[in-house]
Amino acid sequence: MAELMKVLVIGDTVGKPGRTACRKLIPKLRLQHEIDLVVVNGENLAGGSSVTRETVEELLSNGVDVITSGDHIFKKKEAALVVEENPAVLRPLNYPQGTPGHGFTVVTTQNGAKAAVVNLLGRVFLQSVDCPFQAMESVLKSLQSQTPVILVDFHAEATSEKIAMGWFLDGRVSAVYGTHTHVQTADESILPKGTAYMTELGMSGPYRSVLGRDIEQVLHKFKTQMPGPMEVASEDVRLSGALIEIEVQTGRAKSIQRIHEKLNDASRS
Repeated sequence: MAELMKVLVIGDTVGKPGRTACRKLIPKLRLQHEIDLVVVNGENLAGGSSVTRETVEELLSNGVDVITSGDHIFKKKEAALVVEENPAVLRPLNYPQGTPGHGFTVVTTQNGAKAAVVNLLGRVFLQSVDCPFQAMESVLKSLQSQTPVILVDFHAEATSEKIAMGWFLDGRVSAVYGTHTHVQTADESILPKGTAYMTELGMSGPYRSVLGRDIEQVLHKFKTQMPGPMEVASEDVRLSGALIEIEVQTGRAKSIQRIHEKLNDASRS
């Protein structure tokens, strides 16, 4: 029987509630499912936007191996230094040349197997960046020479763009999954050539909210179109993502299942 790597990938983790969910639930999930690698999207870690040294360390010291990001990664001034100093914290690969940090990393699990993690940013309804398809193509052969296990976090708004990336990389990477839109989709599948795919992992954070933000503040914005605060909400905290099993020797995905865990009120401190 082929050796399998079990990978837990977690969607956009919003503020302190999202970090608490990761801190409390990821160690338990690692033990429960015998997980080898955990990847969390952290572009909303620090007060709902970007990262700081402290928020990154909170995750990396509690069972997270790699932190991916997206269009909000550089909203905090210190984020540029954070992604430069820590190879486990990624910014999108297809940011322009000269942008601080790295768009991919290759990590070694405790059992000695290697896995590559790539972070891409979509262009539809988002900021202008380099082509994510061409950016992925430019590094793919190099990554394949290091390991057949390759995970791609595609941080994108448009469902069509995410699905297109899945088909583009089918059979060439182990998994393509979407982040950014915060609402978990029910389309997890293994594509015909062996790539695990899911359009959106969902949000880790407060679900009594509008995508993690205070309901009344968001409603005020929609009703008046006036600027105002968009504070992180606090109630009904959950963790969302997917568990993927991958053949270590071939990089082919064997299974993918949704993960959606609720943090009990007693565990939130």
